[in-house]
Amino acid sequence: MEKPVLLITPPFTQLNTPYPATAYLKGFFNTKKIASVQADLGIEVTLALFCKEGLVQLFKTIEAKQLPLSENSARIVALKEVYIKTIDDVILFLQGKSNTLAHLICTRQFLPEASRFEQLDDLNWAFGSMGKIDMAKHIATMYLEDLSDLIKENIDEHFGFSRYAESLARSANSFDELYNALQQPYTYLDEILIKIFAERIQLVNPKLVCISVPFPGNLYTSLRCAQWVKQNHPSIKVAMGGGFANTELRSLSDVRVFEFYDFITLDDGEAPLEVLINHIDGKLEQPELKRCFTLLNGVVTYINNSSCADYKQGQVGTPDYDGLLLDKYISAIEVINPMHSLWSDGRWNKLTMAHGCYWGKCTFCDVSLDYIKTYEPIAASLIVDRMQELVAKTSENGFHFVDEAAPPSLMKAVAIEIIKRKLVVSWWANVRFEKSFTRDLCQLLKASGCIAVSGGLEVASDRLLALINKGITVAQVAKVSKHFTEAGIMVHAYLMYGFPTQSVQETVDSLEMVRQLFETGVLQSAFWHLFTMTAHSPVGLDPEKYKVKKVSDAIGSFANNDIQHTDPTGANHEIFGFGLKKALLNYMHGACFEMPLQKWFEFKIPKTTVAPNFIQAAIDEPEYNTIHHYKAIWLGFTPTSSIVQRSKKGTKWEEMSIQFQTTKNTFSISLEPEKGAWLLKLLDQIAIQNSVGMSYADIKESYTTAGLEGFELFWDNKPITSLYKAGLLCI
Repeated sequence: MEKPVLLITPPFTQLNTPYPATAYLKGFFNTKKIASVQADLGIEVTLALFCKEGLVQLFKTIEAKQLPLSENSARIVALKEVYIKTIDDVILFLQGKSNTLAHLICTRQFLPEASRFEQLDDLNWAFGSMGKIDMAKHIATMYLEDLSDLIKENIDEHFGFSRYAESLARSANSFDELYNALQQPYTYLDEILIKIFAERIQLVNPKLVCISVPFPGNLYTSLRCAQWVKQNHPSIKVAMGGGFANTELRSLSDVRVFEFYDFITLDDGEAPLEVLINHIDGKLEQPELKRCFTLLNGVVTYINNSSCADYKQGQVGTPDYDGLLLDKYISAIEVINPMHSLWSDGRWNKLTMAHGCYWGKCTFCDVSLDYIKTYEPIAASLIVDRMQELVAKTSENGFHFVDEAAPPSLMKAVAIEIIKRKLVVSWWANVRFEKSFTRDLCQLLKASGCIAVSGGLEVASDRLLALINKGITVAQVAKVSKHFTEAGIMVHAYLMYGFPTQSVQETVDSLEMVRQLFETGVLQSAFWHLFTMTAHSPVGLDPEKYKVKKVSDAIGSFANNDIQHTDPTGANHEIFGFGLKKALLNYMHGACFEMPLQKWFEFKIPKTTVAPNFIQAAIDEPEYNTIHHYKAIWLGFTPTSSIVQRSKKGTKWEEMSIQFQTTKNTFSISLEPEKGAWLLKLLDQIAIQNSVGMSYADIKESYTTAGLEGFELFWDNKPITSLYKAGLLCI
C-alpha cells in the first residue's frame, strides 16, 4: 500500500475550530486519489495539557522547580486540588458535552478563581437571568486563562492559547534566535507536543509530512516537529507552506532552515504539492517543481516550473475534515460581546467564496501577492453544494467564509441558492462596507442564515481612507452598518491606527467616529491594529510616496515581510494603543459613551473636531433607492386576502385586505381589488422558488398591461414600500 501524506497544523491557532488549510488540501488530494491523513496538533496538545493527568504533572513540575512564586501563582498552586478535580468537567462542558454543568459553574463556588477574575464584569448584567451557558463559558474561559498565566509565569514564557513563541518568529529577519532556541533541550510543552507527534508518525508512516504554518505563532512548533522527523526518520520528507511562508519567506536564503525542512512551497498549495509528491515518488525531476524552495548544491534555490498551471477553484474539491477531532474542540468566551465571541465560540466549517480580493487596491495590503491579486470567484451553486456536503459530513451547519472580502454579488447569489434549497445554515463573512449592501440585500442575506459580517473601517478618517484607497467613506460605513444591524446581522470593524502621515488630531477624531458608531448601535464589535508596513504592499513598495522612511534597506536571510519604518510627518503612533483599546473595550460593553476622550489617555490630546452627531446624521440621510436597476423578488409566505366593504358619508366601496405572515407577526395592507389581485399574482410570479426576480421595467409593463394606472404612485409609496418586512425585496 502506498504511503500517505501527513498534513499537520502545529500549535496553536484556534481552540474552537480547526484552521482549514489541511482540510482544503485533503479535499484536493481526494480528487487526485492521493492518500492523506491530517491532524491539528494544537487541540491535541491543549487537551493533553488541560486534563486531570496533565495538571497533576504540571503542578509537580512547578513544585520541583522550587522557584519563588508570584502572589497569583501561589494562589493557584494552593488551590491545585480543586483545579485537578474540576479540569476534566470544565473541558467536557466547553466541548458542549455537559451543558447542565453551567448551573454549577455559574454559582461561582465550583471553580477556583485567580487574577483573571479581578476584572470580571457584572455577569448578571452581561448575560441576564437566562444566558447560563454563555455565562458559564465565560467563567470557564477565565479559569483556563488563570492556568495559562500559571504556565507562562513558571513553565514557558512563550505560552499562549492561540499564539506560541510568536515573538521568536515575528519580523525574524535573522534565523539566529529561532535556531538557537531549537538547539536547547525540549521545553515542557515541547515534550507534550513531540510525544503526540511521534505517535502520529508511527501510526501513519508517511512518505511526506506537510506542515501548514499560517501565523508566526505556529513557526517554532512547526520547526520542532520537523526537527524531530529529521533526527528520527530522515527518509521522510518534510515540507512547509501556509500564510507565514507566503508572506515572510519569499526571499529566504538561510541554509540552516533546510536542516528542518526539505521543501518550502509558496501560495496556493494544490499544484505545488501534487508536483512535489510526484517528485518524491520519482515521477518528476527536481526542475519540474512548482513555487518551491529547496537546497541545491548547498544553496537555497527557488524552483518554479511556470508551465505547470494552478487549479481553478472549482477543481480543488470540497474541504475534508475527516481525521480531525471535531467533537473535541473547545468553545470559549473571553470577551463579553456576541460578535467578538464568534472567533472563539462554536465550531465553524471554513469555506471561501472566491480566491483573492475583488477590490485588491488597499495600499496597506499585500496586493502584489497571489493570494490577494488573483481574483477568481466560485459559482454560487458549487459553493452551496460544498456547504451541503460539509453539513452531511461534519453534522455542523455553521460556516465562516474566510475571503479577504466576499463579493456582494456572489453573496447575493449564494443567499438565493441557500433559500431555494431550503438549507438551514448559519454563516458569516468578511466584507467591504460598500454601497452595494442596501437595506434589501441585507434582508436577503439574513433570510439565508447570515448572522454577522466583519470588515475594514481601518482609519475612521476620510482623508486617510482615500490614501489607503479603501473606496469607502465613514458616512458610507455608518449607513451600510445600519442596514446590516437593522436586518439582525452583527457587524465587526477592523480598525487601524498609525497609518503613514496620520496626525494626533486624526487619531482622536477616528476614536470619536468609533465612539459614535457604537453609541448609535450600528456597530457591535471592533478591534484596533497598529499599522504594519509590509514588503508586498503599495506602501512598502513605494514608501516615499506615503512620506515614510525604511529604517534599513537590508534584506535578511530569513523572514522579510514586516518593514521597520519611521513616519516623520505623523504622530507618535505607539503611545495611543493602550488608550484606544481601553476605550473600545468599554464601547463594546455599551459603557462610557459620555466620557471625554481625554480620559482614555495619560497624556494631553486635542479635542475632537468631529461633530457630535456626525454618525447619526449620516444614518438619517435620506436614501434615494435606484430601484430601477434592481430586481424584485418575493421571499415571504403566501399571503391571504379578503374583500372588505367600506362606507363613508353614504359612499360605499370595496377594498382588498391582504394579510402577510412573518415568523414574528402578522400585518395587513388594503388595496383596490384590481390592484390587490395584480399584486397577489405578481408575488407568485417573483417567488424565489419560481423565479430569479423581475426588473422594475417588467413589473411596470405587467401593471399597465393589466389596465391599471399610476404605477409610480402605487409602487413607490406605502403600503408597497412597507412590504420588505414581509419579504418583498428589490436587490
